[in-house]
Amino acid sequence: MKKPTPRKRPSTSGTQQAAEPRGCTHFKLRQLLRAVGRLYDSELATAGLKGTQFSLLSSIIGLEPVQPADLARHMGLDASTLTRNLRVMIDEGWVLQGPGHDSRSRLIVSTPAGRARYTLAKRHWKRAQLELNAQLGAPQVAALHELIEHGLAQLHPVDAQPVSQS
Repeated sequence: MKKPTPRKRPSTSGTQQAAEPRGCTHFKLRQLLRAVGRLYDSELATAGLKGTQFSLLSSIIGLEPVQPADLARHMGLDASTLTRNLRVMIDEGWVLQGPGHDSRSRLIVSTPAGRARYTLAKRHWKRAQLELNAQLGAPQVAALHELIEHGLAQLHPVDAQPVSQS
């Protein structure tokens, strides 16, 4: 079956502009996310972590001590997703959740075992990062980052704060 040719929008200046989006953007983003996730998960598995766990541990280490609500907001997660992901890390002994500044608050901190796991995993994360750059091209990955940050700012202007994993 022949793929349809993308429609070009006529420009007011007489030159052709970029093609109109075709297909479902949500589906295409999910496909890319799954492919990228497989690359990172495969590499991080060597260090005993999933990509989601590495991101969470990285954020905790960067923000600690941190209240769960602040961590969820920083990572763009809802409270139930954060709680579910934290439970595994607490059970593994990589993070602790203890009392906060008052009787109603809690604080999350990494443990020495969590920091050691992060240090080990960071080398594998870097390998995945370099492999993605090699496969897609570093300029395209940089452009993808810009597009993602722009999209986040447009869709969630209050929450949009780029998060570094390095």
